[in-house]
This record gives sequence, structure tokens and C-alpha cells, in this order.
Amino acid sequence: MENINQRIIEKAKRKLDSLFESYAMIAEDRYVFLCDMRYDYSRWSKALVDDFGLPSEYMYGAGEIWEEHIHPEDRGGYRLQLDNIFAGREKCHDIQYRAKSIDGEYNLCTCRGIVVTDEYGKPEYFGGTIRNHSRRSQIDTITGLRNQYGFFADLQKYIRNHVPIRIGMVGIGKLTEINEVYGYTVGNTLLQYFGRYLMDNVTSRNDTYRMDGACFAIISKTQSEQELYDLYEEIRGHFRKGIKFNDMDMIIELNAGLITLDDFNVDDQTVYSCLNFAYEESKINKHGDLVIFKNELTENNRKRLEKLHAIRASITKNFNGFYLVYQPVVDAKSEKLIGAEALLRWRSDEYGVVPPDLFIPFLENDPLFPDLGEWILNTAINDAAKIMKYIPGFIINVNLSYSQLERTDFTDVVWNMIKKSEFSPNQLCLELTERCRLLDMDMLRNVMVSLRQGGIRIALDDFGTGFSSVGLVKNLPFDTIKVDRSFVQEIENDDREKKLLNNFTDIAGTFGAEVCVEGIETTGMRDIIKDYGIHSFQGYYYSKPISIDELLEKVKSGENCFAR
Repeated sequence: MENINQRIIEKAKRKLDSLFESYAMIAEDRYVFLCDMRYDYSRWSKALVDDFGLPSEYMYGAGEIWEEHIHPEDRGGYRLQLDNIFAGREKCHDIQYRAKSIDGEYNLCTCRGIVVTDEYGKPEYFGGTIRNHSRRSQIDTITGLRNQYGFFADLQKYIRNHVPIRIGMVGIGKLTEINEVYGYTVGNTLLQYFGRYLMDNVTSRNDTYRMDGACFAIISKTQSEQELYDLYEEIRGHFRKGIKFNDMDMIIELNAGLITLDDFNVDDQTVYSCLNFAYEESKINKHGDLVIFKNELTENNRKRLEKLHAIRASITKNFNGFYLVYQPVVDAKSEKLIGAEALLRWRSDEYGVVPPDLFIPFLENDPLFPDLGEWILNTAINDAAKIMKYIPGFIINVNLSYSQLERTDFTDVVWNMIKKSEFSPNQLCLELTERCRLLDMDMLRNVMVSLRQGGIRIALDDFGTGFSSVGLVKNLPFDTIKVDRSFVQEIENDDREKKLLNNFTDIAGTFGAEVCVEGIETTGMRDIIKDYGIHSFQGYYYSKPISIDELLEKVKSGENCFAR
């Protein structure tokens, strides 16, 4: 008799699975549940099981198990409807309640279900869907792939469960130009084509996602770095050969970044920032070659990813660990102190002082960076006010990231901060880097004009290091160009550097900009460079970056405190 019952249960389970898969195919962004009422045996969506920490996809007495997750204030209504369903008093279920997810937060859910009867009119199945209103749709409407919300949900799950994975980001180069030339319909069709290609050639072994804009993501639990590199080269080669697309022959260039996640003392946003950094390196500096983020052990035996997570978390903890140091700027003729550049640093008891070049490039692509940028600007302005009591004409230089400049409210933030602090805009100089070429030039010009009209000075930092520096000076209104130290390090012995510096000063003069030379380290360098009509100097010859307290101590001794 036991064997007969077991066969009946297995047969019922197979039918339950078949019906469940039918429900799941049309459920889109909702969880699915299906209960065989004869056995009170249910199957629930794996996503729901993961999100709410249920014991299994398959459960006996699932109604009671789920009730434990429902907010105590909502359980009465839930229990009443469930009792009515199983007692045959009601055929439909439609209720809202709050349910506790695995992270301890209560999410508002809408649960709708219906009773399905057998050929004799007896209740056989109770099935339906649960919509988690805090869980956004995870399907991209253009490509049909899972979207960025699905990507982050999966990434969080792998981190939580300590599952090693490799994550890739692949993007279509110059999609914006394609949209401008051919229209957004063509651009969207190209995204659909690319999504379909990934679905056909990648999804069998990996999970694929459509992210923002032209970017797609791949998560692999099985393939090595080399295998994913080979896969990318195969995809890249396919699109480089040219595709027949809407009666056009199009050659598509790609960019890609890759990161291995085997360090779980991090969060999903830190991982994404590092992945995005690798992708941007591929796009900007590596001509589309795959860039792999290396999470190797560093000098104090801690991994980069873990450090970056701690640094990023500091932004959300009142900027704990961040501080500013200041490198003096002196007048090239008198060597009097006329300003200083604010430089960001970070330290903790656990990691010590972490050099800025190890974390700023990663944070620049992070959504939190503009908040950090505001903190830097506010701190620098308040510190500069202390110096101005002794040197009224003192100018503070603050570096900007392109992620700050692309925010539509950036100028409002700056002006509100200046107004609140009663700081003179004429004594603030905002430094832009050559990476600002990534921004829309018309937008950037409008921002710069607005700031300069109010009295704020604008400088171009690291002039000469990028291929478009001259073009930036030609097209944008800079007050100062700062010549990078790499162009003057050998100026005492290399006539070519003297000619380069002469060309730089000519360019600056043509467009009405002053010149500041960085990296002054010796008396000989100072004496040679003085003859080129330079406005100001900055470098270790005068001072390394120092704290505001050290700078104040120096300033109290007079404007010539850094003269040599």
C-alpha cells in the first residue's frame, strides 16, 4: 500500500511542477506559488525563497510557514482568507500584507490566487502570484534579458551565500552616435540584436543582463578568466567583421571589463564600482581590449576590493576616515604664498593611510562620489577661510570629478555652499581634469561660463597628459592651465622639455590663461622655469602636502613662509 501511495504522490508532484512552470512563464516580475490542496504540498518561486529565506521551493504546510514571515498586524486577515480557501468558502484570494525579507525589512506584497477544481468540481490546486512592491521589475523591455535590478539581486545573493563568480561588463561602442545618425529606433534594434546574440551564445553557460545604456553584464559561476577572455574575443570578432543590419553593413566596436568575486567582505555596489572602472579603462585607454580588475594582495596583505569597500562605506558614515591635506601654491616671481590645492586622503586603524590613486579612480564612477565631492568642497572652503585671516587674497584650489559636473544641480550645489559659508567666489578655483572630455562639451561650457560669471576661477589640471588637452583649452574658458610635472622633471638637462614648456605657455597666452607648473623639486628647475613667464609654482621644493594646522602655523609667520 505504501508503494502505491508513493507513486500517487510522485505523479501528483510531476503534475504540480508542470502546472507551476506554466504559471511561471507568464508571471513576469511576480513570484509564483502553487499548492496541491489534497496533500497541502506546494511549490514556490526560487526567487521568493531566496528573497525571504524560506526553507525550500517545495514545502508541506506552506501557508503556515509563510504566515511566520507576515507582519503580526497583518496575519489575522491573511489567516482568515486562507482558512476560507481551504474550507471551500471562497474561490479567490486577493490581499495585501507586509512580509519580512531575508534582510529583516518588511516589504509590501500583493497576493492574488484562485482555486482550480478537478473534473468532479472538487478543489485540487490553489495557485497565484505574489508581487513584492519593493522589488522592481527585473525584465528589460527592449531585449527581454534580465535588467540591472535582476543583476543586483543576483549579485547580492551570491555575496550573501559566498558563491565565487566572475562578472563581466560588455558594451557597444559609440551607441550615442548611432542614435544621433540613424535614430533611436535603429539604436534600440541594435540593442535587441546584441541581446539576442548574447542569449544564443552566452546564456547557456552564464547569466546575462541588460544594464544602463549600451552595457550588458555577464555572471559566470563556471568559466575561468581565460575562458571568458576567449568568449569576449569571439563576440568582439563577430561584431568587428560587420553585421547586416536594417539593410546596412555596420561594424560595431565593443568594450569590456571583468572582475572575479571571491572576497565576500564587500557589498554589491563596491563590486559594481570596480567592474565599472575596468570597463571605463577598456573604453577610454585600452581601445576595447578586455580589462581585468585585479584583486591581488597588497603590501599589507589585504585585498583591494576589501579596502575599497571600507573606503566606500566611510562615505555613508559621515565621511569617517577622510581628510584633506594642502599643497601650497606660490607666486613664481616673489615666491609668496598665494594659494593651495586641497588633496583628499583616507586612513583607518585597520588599513592605515591608503594613497588616493588607489581609490579615487574607482570612486569617480560611484553614485556616492558626488556626496564626497560636496564634503571636499565644503571642508576646503571652511579651511581656506582660516588662512584668509592672514592672507586676504589666498585662493583655494579644489579638484572636480566629471561625475560631479554631469549632475544637473551641480552649479546650484556650489552656489548654495558658497552663500551659506559667506565665502568669496573670487577666491575659489575649481580644477578639471582631461577626463572631462567624456562630458558633453556644450553642457560643460555652460557650467564653466556660469561659474566664471559669478567669479569662480577654473583650471585645467595635468595639462599635456591627454591627447585632447589643447582642444579643451581652445574650446573651453580656462583661467589657469597646470602643466603636469612629467613635462619638467628633466628640464635642467633636456632642451626638448624647455621647448615643450615654451609651447605650453604660448598656448595658454593665446587663450588668455595663466600657467602654473607642478612638480618643482630643485633650485635649478625653479630658476629655469621662472624665465618662461610662469604665473605660479607648486611642488615639493616648496612643500609637500600638509595638514591645515601645519599650513596655518606656516602662514602665521608671513606670506614668504615657503620662499627658498
